[in-house]
Amino acid sequence: MKLSIIILAAGQGTRMRSSLPKVLHPLAGRPLLHHVLETAEQLNPETIYVVYGHGGEHVCDSVQAKNIQMVAQMQQLGTGHAVDQVMPSIPDDHQVLVLYGDVPLTRMETLQAMTTEAGQNLSLLTVMLDDPSGYGRIVRNQQQQVQAIVEQKDADTQTLKIKEANTGMLRAPAQQLRQWLQQLENNNAQQEYYLTDIIAMAVADGCDINTLQPQQIEEVQGVNNRQQLAELERFYQYQQAEQLMLAGVTLLDPARFDLRGQVKTGLDVSIDINVVLEGQVTLGDRVQIGANSVIKNAVIGDDVIILPNCVIEDAVIENQCQIGPFSRIRPDTHLAAQVKVGNFVEIKKSQVASGSKISHLSYIGDTEMGKDVNIGAGTITCNYDGANKYKTIIGDRAFIGSDTQLVAPVTVGAGATIGAGSTITHDAPAETLSLSRSPQKFREGWQRPVKKK
Repeated sequence: MKLSIIILAAGQGTRMRSSLPKVLHPLAGRPLLHHVLETAEQLNPETIYVVYGHGGEHVCDSVQAKNIQMVAQMQQLGTGHAVDQVMPSIPDDHQVLVLYGDVPLTRMETLQAMTTEAGQNLSLLTVMLDDPSGYGRIVRNQQQQVQAIVEQKDADTQTLKIKEANTGMLRAPAQQLRQWLQQLENNNAQQEYYLTDIIAMAVADGCDINTLQPQQIEEVQGVNNRQQLAELERFYQYQQAEQLMLAGVTLLDPARFDLRGQVKTGLDVSIDINVVLEGQVTLGDRVQIGANSVIKNAVIGDDVIILPNCVIEDAVIENQCQIGPFSRIRPDTHLAAQVKVGNFVEIKKSQVASGSKISHLSYIGDTEMGKDVNIGAGTITCNYDGANKYKTIIGDRAFIGSDTQLVAPVTVGAGATIGAGSTITHDAPAETLSLSRSPQKFREGWQRPVKKK
């Protein structure tokens, strides 16, 4: 079977009250449209077509895949009109699957079921709702065969009592679909060309209408406002949390965990509340992540402890490190095994060798640090002169006293000691004490100022 997929993504989304096209609003860190595209690609179609309209430039920019064709709907004249914009590009021997760019959580298995028995029949995805307000209703005859879909605004009182609703998703043979679309009229309350009107045409042509139901209602729920987006976000996040827990991860509160990407986990990983994992994250065995931490595009080794309120981005943390609390590990940082990074420490674009400690209130940037180095509280590498950045090199076993400024480019030799309160502007020799302090002075009889009355 040759399959073409059409994703309708031209809606303005006025109820989102946003300048961003509706299909580009993020769910789990990715645009709604990208969720639909990812699922569609798993069906291995010949081509995927995205019909865009409002904010078209932004929608096109967000789609990079080579097998996706962008098709403009210059006038939004209804779903039937949108599908018809694509049909000249689809051969007659294809099956056409119609999806929606603002319905992000439809399972691949559900769509697969719509396409497995493709032939001259037509497949509809419908859903039973306690309150189907706003949805088109599935009208059946006494033999329970589908006869038509009637939109809410065109339905009479009896039709409005029907609980079976149209999701909008369907699969039809391209040749027949093309003929039905050419017969559409806009004689309805919205004065639009409804894709749903082809159902009655298909029935009149003797075409069998197959219906399928999703496993969960959330699969077919669209996003029309911020509230609906938030509801789907929480549903999706809980699904991901369940999968992680089944894989052996301890989540102290699954309702307060967000995964905005993909994560690989080892054994006995424990994650506290309000942790956000973004991009591609790897967690080794026995990793512990404290509350309110954010980890993005990072590799975390075995037995690493990340205390609360840490941010780690584009970094590699090797085995048995301890990070935090309140530490920030910025991009291009590599911490070797057994490194300790303490509270209110920021590290950027640096390599720190095994056993080194940066325990308090320090900034380390553009630095190569050796093994078993001790960085005292309040130490900073002055790596930027306002125009260019320079490197600091610190040798093995160096001891940097508190409140030291290392003005790059500078090298601190192996085993060197830097006295507290020093500003180091020249290379510090190995196995040597380096100082730069003003002499301490005393003024006897000095009186502390007092407030004027």
